[in-house]
Amino acid sequence: MHKLHKEILVEIKQRAAETNTPLQQGNRYVGTTKPIYLIKSAVVGEMFREFKKRHADLSLDEFVALLDSLARGKTYNEFIAVGVLLGAYGELRAALDPRDLDRWLANAQGWAEVDVFCNNFSANEMLGNWKTWKSVLAAFARDANVHKRRASLVLLVVPVRESDDARLAKLAFANVDKLKHEKDILITKAVSWILRELIKHHRAEVEQYLDANANALPKVALREMRVKLETGTKSGRSRKSTAKA
Repeated sequence: MHKLHKEILVEIKQRAAETNTPLQQGNRYVGTTKPIYLIKSAVVGEMFREFKKRHADLSLDEFVALLDSLARGKTYNEFIAVGVLLGAYGELRAALDPRDLDRWLANAQGWAEVDVFCNNFSANEMLGNWKTWKSVLAAFARDANVHKRRASLVLLVVPVRESDDARLAKLAFANVDKLKHEKDILITKAVSWILRELIKHHRAEVEQYLDANANALPKVALREMRVKLETGTKSGRSRKSTAKA
């Protein structure tokens, strides 16, 4: 265990004790069977802001070693820490080798661990090392591990939202095409998510894809996409009414 992993684990346990948050064996909502402290996100955010202040000068090698250690941790909270640190250390994240993600995602369990990990990488970061990212994401879409297959879509959510670059859209559609027949909710919901994000810059292509694949796409994806295209929202509720809710 990396020395900074030990420091984070001690802090997690201290925060759990301070907030009277007992260790539970798994949580159905986030999809994990790992032991979990249900610490509020605001508390987690504060914890890692303080961690970064103490360790603002981490080297890339030290950062990778820390993420390696945390990704092998026994609890949900340790894996979530990987995602939080990826978000906190932007310059180090941008310098990572995308192939490292394969090693870390091997230990992901449930949608929450995958998503907090994946929703950190920007379009600029991905396009700046496109050959490697393209290879990694295409491989994830074919992987036996369902969490890597989900990641092949979720990793593209932020980039396709930020950029109209055709390379991102082409890969997103290709990965959806590989996974559209799957029934696991980890995949069906991710298919719906990435297609909804593609509407922003590639509406016509999304509409054409839906028409051509209506019988193959997951029903939940097809339903949510039709609503999104018609109303601009996933649920069909107006943005104004949603804001008031």
